[in-house]
Amino acid sequence: MSKVQIKVNDNGSYRVTGDVELVDAEGNVFETKPSFSLCRCGLSNKKPFCDGSHKGNFESVVRAE
Repeated sequence: MSKVQIKVNDNGSYRVTGDVELVDAEGNVFETKPSFSLCRCGLSNKKPFCDGSHKGNFESVVRAE
């Protein structure tokens, strides 16, 4: 199994890269590409995917300890 990476972008989305299956609470599978971005600001009109609505409207810079 290949390694999946989830990157927390400053003031933006979660960038997911790798072979991963994204499913909703009922088990329905979302169609994805090998690399995609997930919304974490709650403003996207394409949830769970990021549509760039966070730009200028969301601030979060997270760093690992």
